[in-house]
Amino acid sequence: MEVKTSVIEGRGLYTKVPLRPRQKIGEYEGERISQREGRRRAKIQKWIAIVEVNNGKSIDGAEETTGFRFINHSCTPNTFMRIIGERAEFYALHPIKAGTELTLDYGDSHHNGELACTCGSRKCRKFL
Repeated sequence: MEVKTSVIEGRGLYTKVPLRPRQKIGEYEGERISQREGRRRAKIQKWIAIVEVNNGKSIDGAEETTGFRFINHSCTPNTFMRIIGERAEFYALHPIKAGTELTLDYGDSHHNGELACTCGSRKCRKFL
């Protein structure tokens, strides 16, 4: 994986190798916090890197080093996230060519429909 400039937003995460459908790409890392603390932080952070997992826990990836915090949103993503216990794992939705930016549909997010979407998809919902 490689973090570099994105046409979607700031920096993005790109794959260096081709990926197969449903292939595990990696796991989101970061500080383990309560969901309550995660929601508090989301209200005060400009760039939100918080993923809610199970058991009332969240992962704050603000200091995450694997690059997965740079996966940008797309209304037509090429990855999906599975929450397994207190972990968040990323998988390819379909074949992805080497050099492609990885994207994820953030779905319900801490942005509450107030952040303009910049994904550029023909099916863009316009806001997160």
